[in-house]
Amino acid sequence: MSIITVNNISKSYGKVKPIEDISFEVEKGEIFGIIGPDGAGKTTLFRILTTLLLADNGTATINGFDVVRNFKEIRNDVGYMPGRFSLYQDLTVEENLNVFAKVFQTTIEENYHLIKDIYQQIEPFKNRRAGALSGGMKQKLALSCALIHKPSVLFLDEPTTGVDPVSRKEFWEMLRNLKKMDITILVSTPYMDEAMLCDRIALIQKGKILKIDTPQNIVKQFDKTIIAIRTSKMSKLLTDLRNYKLTQTCFAFGDCHHVTIKSGKWKMENGKSEIENLIEDLKNYLTENNHQEIEIKEINASIEDCFMELAKTNEKLKIEN
Repeated sequence: MSIITVNNISKSYGKVKPIEDISFEVEKGEIFGIIGPDGAGKTTLFRILTTLLLADNGTATINGFDVVRNFKEIRNDVGYMPGRFSLYQDLTVEENLNVFAKVFQTTIEENYHLIKDIYQQIEPFKNRRAGALSGGMKQKLALSCALIHKPSVLFLDEPTTGVDPVSRKEFWEMLRNLKKMDITILVSTPYMDEAMLCDRIALIQKGKILKIDTPQNIVKQFDKTIIAIRTSKMSKLLTDLRNYKLTQTCFAFGDCHHVTIKSGKWKMENGKSEIENLIEDLKNYLTENNHQEIEIKEINASIEDCFMELAKTNEKLKIEN
């Protein structure tokens, strides 16, 4: 059963189009991720779905309520945690939580069971002003405030941006616990590794959705050979790899470069497998181009590899059209 439906939503500011013709559905009780880099349109989409911004075209419903006609019902039924910390910095932790409870005509005691696991971690600091909290503690307070009125749908806009790895891990554990309470979660993030923690994801780039599926299926459907390469001259390596005869795409990934190889361009010979011959040819090519300390290995595709491939294909189709 779909609890969120989005049909052909678009928004523009003059010639700039933050989102264009976006459609998807979110099922009840799932964690659905909107995955994409900064400027992809994630925040604009969230503001439309939480009734803070009007779309130019298209329709969207939350629990059957239209985001335009039924904005009051939606505001009472959803929790929203914006990307930027927006609570009252000069109020204490407890005062902030009380404010949100009163706005929704409830109390901390009435819905404490919803936030207990989260709030207990910051309760020892309940008399500390929100502005003096660490990034991870601000995150927990904001989530507590978004949950205090018992929403059926939770919107989290880049909730882990700017927090440490430990806090990020703790936060996703909290989301899995909230899912067990039958709360539907729509979360956006620029971190590709977090995509694997969602039930389903929508990859978004420049206001358009590239693909919607489970993260496992997206990775499984990637059918190209990927090689990870590192040498002592990483800047030069990127240029040289893009000039290699069999390179289809080449992008920098952390401490190495990922290369996708054109299909059907390599054969088994000399008693070696295709990949062994490919790696040997690559090593010879890089050695001829004065590279040293060469490390080459075949790897499995990640969500980020899939995203880069889909983005490149989408850009190519746009140019052709």
